Amino acid sequence: MTTTPPPPQSVLDVDERDELQISAEDLQKGALPPTTVAGRIVAFLGSWVGRITVFFLVIVWTVPTLGLLISSLRPRNDVNTSGWWTIVSDPSFTLENYRQVLQSSGATPGMWNYFLNSVAITIPATIIPIGLAAFAAYAFAWMDFKGRDWMFIGVVALMVVPLQMALIPVLGAYSNGISIFGVQVVPDMNITGTWLGVWLAHTAFGLPLAVFLLRNYIGSLPKDLFEAARIDGAGHFTTFWRLVLPLSVPALAAFAIFQFLWVWNDYLVAVTFLGGLNPDVSPMTVRLADLVGSRGEDQHLLTAGAFVTMIVPLIVFFSLQRYFVRGLLAGSVKGGRSPRPVGSRSSRPGPDGCGGLTRPRRAEQRIVRTDEEVGVRAVAVHDSSSDADDA
Repeated sequence: MTTTPPPPQSVLDVDERDELQISAEDLQKGALPPTTVAGRIVAFLGSWVGRITVFFLVIVWTVPTLGLLISSLRPRNDVNTSGWWTIVSDPSFTLENYRQVLQSSGATPGMWNYFLNSVAITIPATIIPIGLAAFAAYAFAWMDFKGRDWMFIGVVALMVVPLQMALIPVLGAYSNGISIFGVQVVPDMNITGTWLGVWLAHTAFGLPLAVFLLRNYIGSLPKDLFEAARIDGAGHFTTFWRLVLPLSVPALAAFAIFQFLWVWNDYLVAVTFLGGLNPDVSPMTVRLADLVGSRGEDQHLLTAGAFVTMIVPLIVFFSLQRYFVRGLLAGSVKGGRSPRPVGSRSSRPGPDGCGGLTRPRRAEQRIVRTDEEVGVRAVAVHDSSSDADDA
């Protein structure tokens, strides 16, 4: 006598079902469980007290920037004799400050030349440490090798080394190489005053923090994703390139914003390794410091120059803002996003009838969250051999 197998039982017990009671509509609206820290913060910001607090902080934060903008549009005499708030009683505006900043004066080129130098310094100094840190973070998180934990501790320990303390030794290594007990270990690289020297310096100073942040993010990805990729025959490079990198875009973008702003606004590293006001390689920060003159007589030009240097960072921040927010909130919802790994299931039925991968005899709870579908579903996997025995 053939018996019909019982329907799959729920894979979630009562406590787990209550804990994951999040509707698809709430997830689509961006609602977070109130039991998490991020959920409490979102709930507070949604209240009228939170909105008033945020509005007050925005006003306080915006007032200095507003004063900077008004001062950049005021005549030189007004800037030197009165505060920017007097614009209400004596409104007078001019674009002369911006004209003097952008145009060349004598042998000194205009700000446009320094702007191109800043772009040439910042883009490689942002991409290089992020690329190296992503590879290292994956190795520290998901590869087993001898001394892994001690190497990671060493990388984290480098974060406490003050940048200012390392500038002169690194500059000496650039100029004279490295000698140990009279033996020349590293020859003279002769890269002082070149962009390569600045790229290497920013990479060395930004790499420890990048490895630390990305390792924590990559290490928090679900282990099942890597097991499925390993069963499908994917090696470490394939797993990193097709699985880890797409899932780590928010974290990579968040650190890219920080690294870009650090390098773009840097003055100390640039003036140390490039040396003085060399218009061929110096960035905008070096030119901005030189605008005030030897005795500060042109300090009214600083406000206009500051706003010129703000343009690119603002564009970068607003372009990557959504990735930045996702990177900060990554892992705040229990369960997180567990996207299906690339190639994790084949269209051909496997021995258990559920795809190209053979699943063990257990129930698996999977959270699927995409732009088109948001919700929680349970997948029950049964052993076909037990059904044959019942038959």
